[in-house]
Amino acid sequence: VNRFISENDEVKANNYLADFSKLMRSVLNNSNKDAVTFGEEMKTLNIYLSLEHARFDDRFNYEIEVDSNIDHQEVAIPTMLIQPYLENAIWHGLRYREKDGFLRLGINQKAEYLEVQIEDNGIGREESQRLKTSNQKDYTSTGISNTKERIELLNKLYKTQLKVTIEDLKEGTAAIGTKVTLQIPILQQEEYA
Repeated sequence: VNRFISENDEVKANNYLADFSKLMRSVLNNSNKDAVTFGEEMKTLNIYLSLEHARFDDRFNYEIEVDSNIDHQEVAIPTMLIQPYLENAIWHGLRYREKDGFLRLGINQKAEYLEVQIEDNGIGREESQRLKTSNQKDYTSTGISNTKERIELLNKLYKTQLKVTIEDLKEGTAAIGTKVTLQIPILQQEEYA
């Protein structure tokens, strides 16, 4: 917002603030729930990606592909489970690129689960770790570790097999991005009560 204001771009500053307030409202409204409808979570993810895209200008573009068979109102999904992985892709992979970064969020319905894939063409996890400043190295990120703990808790509580795999994408020995795959068991809204 400061950048848009310093550039005298009131329209972008206003739009960013409006979207940011929508994101905060959604997060606060859903913070005490284990799950929300798939449609609600997709609205939140769309706003988040839109904000980050505006923030990092020309560094990356993104696409979201969602299987048309997914019932947006009946299928439930754990809140804010996908977002930390999107954030990592942007902050640790794509923001270091000068240009032509790309992030893909794909969600497909399989027999008993949703397969969520987050793929970026960023600099890779090793290079991102190497580029961290000493200040950043002293800071311990809790987003992914909290998400892992949450997955374990959800699996115990709902007797599910929610899984996450993270793969370094390489061409020969060169890092060409990261791919995260989540398998989220399909539950109906009332099963998360």
